[in-house]
Amino acid sequence: MEASWISLLPPLMAIALALVFREVVVALAAGVWVGASIVAGGNPGLGLLRFMDTYALGSLADTDHASVVIFSLLLGGMIGVVARSGGAQGLADTVTRVATTPRRGQLATWGLGMAIFFDDFSNSLLVGASMRPITDKLRISREKLAFLVDATAAPVASLALISSWIGMEIGLIDDAYKAIGQDVDAYWVFIQTLPYRSYPILMIFFVLLLILSRRDFGPMLRAERRARQEGLLLREGARPAASFEGADLQPVDGKPRRWVNAALPIFVTILVVVLGMLLDGRAKILAEQAGATPSLVEMFGKANSYNALLWASIAGCITAIKLAVIQRILTLKQAMDAWLGGVKAMMLAMVVLVLAWSLGAVCKDLKTAQFIVGAVGGWLSPGLLPALVFMISALVSFSTGTSWGTMGILFPLVIPLAHHLAPGDETIMLGAISSILAGSVWGDHCSPISDTTVLSSMATSCDHVDHVRTQLPYALGVGLISVLVGDLATGMGWWNAWVGLLVGAGLLVGLVFLLGRKPDQ
Repeated sequence: MEASWISLLPPLMAIALALVFREVVVALAAGVWVGASIVAGGNPGLGLLRFMDTYALGSLADTDHASVVIFSLLLGGMIGVVARSGGAQGLADTVTRVATTPRRGQLATWGLGMAIFFDDFSNSLLVGASMRPITDKLRISREKLAFLVDATAAPVASLALISSWIGMEIGLIDDAYKAIGQDVDAYWVFIQTLPYRSYPILMIFFVLLLILSRRDFGPMLRAERRARQEGLLLREGARPAASFEGADLQPVDGKPRRWVNAALPIFVTILVVVLGMLLDGRAKILAEQAGATPSLVEMFGKANSYNALLWASIAGCITAIKLAVIQRILTLKQAMDAWLGGVKAMMLAMVVLVLAWSLGAVCKDLKTAQFIVGAVGGWLSPGLLPALVFMISALVSFSTGTSWGTMGILFPLVIPLAHHLAPGDETIMLGAISSILAGSVWGDHCSPISDTTVLSSMATSCDHVDHVRTQLPYALGVGLISVLVGDLATGMGWWNAWVGLLVGAGLLVGLVFLLGRKPDQ
């Protein structure tokens, strides 16, 4: 097919339906169906068949795609066992022992949010539920607790080298590179994008800065003064969201809750990923050049990260199950039930991922990227692309309330455009990829319909509207600084990503000390 405006219909329909219905599965499925119908000559019935037997099946038949799905499901199973065995709760209890003042209480909340990096949902629920009784005693407002929980959940999970996000992220990166005819190690590309993701990094720093300086500003300052000076954790007339008590996250009654049952499986998973990639990469380099002395970068670059992730996830599952059974915290049947519960919790993410892959395949057949390149490439400066992509990603994520759906919609469109505008320019390509990932987190933070925003309100028993109202100025401030000193500055070549992070951190320090006040005063 020739590239034409009709090739925009599938992604535009996916975006439009996501905005209207706020249901990413329906939106992505409709986009794939419309695209498949166009490929099938305008026959919607045949398009529905091609949707299933060509695009959905083809996405799962791909070896790399299948590796991502298996890894994600295994990791979900490990998280289920860790939660059910009380390991996650034990980790939370260990962190909270030092919380004796408002600053220490907030610092413990931040530290616990950093420790539970493997899943944003688990992070929100466990941190919020664990810290709420402690922060209540310390007269920390529910709005501040909800912000601390929300501001560490998605940013940490999106940056972590091992998390429930990693399968989605590297899967989309790999598929986008294949669409432009390049075979790369998606995991290594993911690692290279980390310094370019200004928003999640600066948000984590901003939260720590607020805690250490004991300052707040805007609606959050008023909420903290109310709690600290009047003892009102919620404003008068507030309607706190119900606490979210997931059965799959509840430890067995009467059994010990040991932090090692969470820390050891996570440590084993990370260790196997690192060692697996190093050994696999070294073996490949030595097979090509006997007697060579490869560097760490070369070994990581040559390694098959998909195999390492599979090895790591099964090692983590075995470790978690063995710890629970040997200590008689869970029977083997209970451990397997918890493992299956964790696997089931990942199913929606896998559906979104398969549909995103399918939409990318449809766009490739319709030559959507070629059309966009021809329409936009003539006037858009390559240096402006990362900042523009960040804003678009944030807008889509804000409107739909989902980071993952935003990634699935934008990756097939943005990467080919970046490749055309700046072929061979690693800064622009990495900036475009990181802008999708970081912008979707920003929009997710600002959105009142975001799942993590809702869960943070529920886990902390905070009024949802109050949570959004007090968090929004913070998210907007950090986001604006991130896009200016990060995406725009690095894209235009003013400085590199590391300098952008340092400049952004300095601006945040000035912002907090200029506008911030101590709620105790």
